[in-house]
Amino acid sequence: MKMASPPDKTTPGRPVLEARNLSVTIATPRGEVKAVRGVNLSVAHGETLGIVGESGSGKSVTSLALMRLMPSNADVTADRLVLGETDLLSVSERRMADLRGQRMAMIFQEPMTALNPVLTIGRQLVETHRRHRRASVAEARAHATDLLDRVGVPRPSERLGSYPHQLSGGLRQRVMIAMALMCDPDLIIADEPTTALDVTIQAQILDLLAEIQAERGLAMIFISHDIGVVARIAHQVQVMYGGQTVERGSVTDVLSRPEHPYTRALLSAVPRRGMRWGRDKLGAATWNGLGEGGGE
Repeated sequence: MKMASPPDKTTPGRPVLEARNLSVTIATPRGEVKAVRGVNLSVAHGETLGIVGESGSGKSVTSLALMRLMPSNADVTADRLVLGETDLLSVSERRMADLRGQRMAMIFQEPMTALNPVLTIGRQLVETHRRHRRASVAEARAHATDLLDRVGVPRPSERLGSYPHQLSGGLRQRVMIAMALMCDPDLIIADEPTTALDVTIQAQILDLLAEIQAERGLAMIFISHDIGVVARIAHQVQVMYGGQTVERGSVTDVLSRPEHPYTRALLSAVPRRGMRWGRDKLGAATWNGLGEGGGE
């Protein structure tokens, strides 16, 4: 299905990261899959760009393509893909490995699989800092302890000796945030970092990310299927469907005056008081507004 160009209500400043016509094609035994098609995005210092869409819309593939973490059977192309003045498509893999962690970092959705289960938290944090900053072990441990304390990990010096399975989901996610911050990057990509957490911990992590982003002036891309979460943390929002961007703009504009039917459908799917379940023309479950006291 060919889509019209998405409404664009933004007035972007000088971007930390900019992508133009980003596309990802994945070779499979059944043929090529165009997972991402013609995506444009940019994010500036001190700005959070929220990318929202249902599962399979291309959000995570986009984030992995930006980090050049796609598998060998994926072909990533773009008219422009730059971090500051660095062309991410032309640099060597060795140079890209230097950029990851040092200038751009990623917070993954499930820290239990992202963290190495056989290494202590301290070793993983220290190795990251030493790899990119050439620091001594003592300096790296001190920095790791300070960051764990900043992200709200209790008894941070003791936690350096813990393994991932000894921490709760919320603490593991805080460790992932600390790891992303170890080298003070310009850009953080957070790929659904609160999905596996309960509502209370989710709120704490969102507040923490917002505080750190404001303190350090980071550029952040926050990816989620939950438009309510994106509304809480992002300045700009980009809605994806079928591997394409269908709408983008400020959070206020897009959420208050959505122009694309898919954006309106996402907003109408958010449960609100006084609504009951119904069925759309395709038989999918939807929420239908009945006003106060109209539920069954």
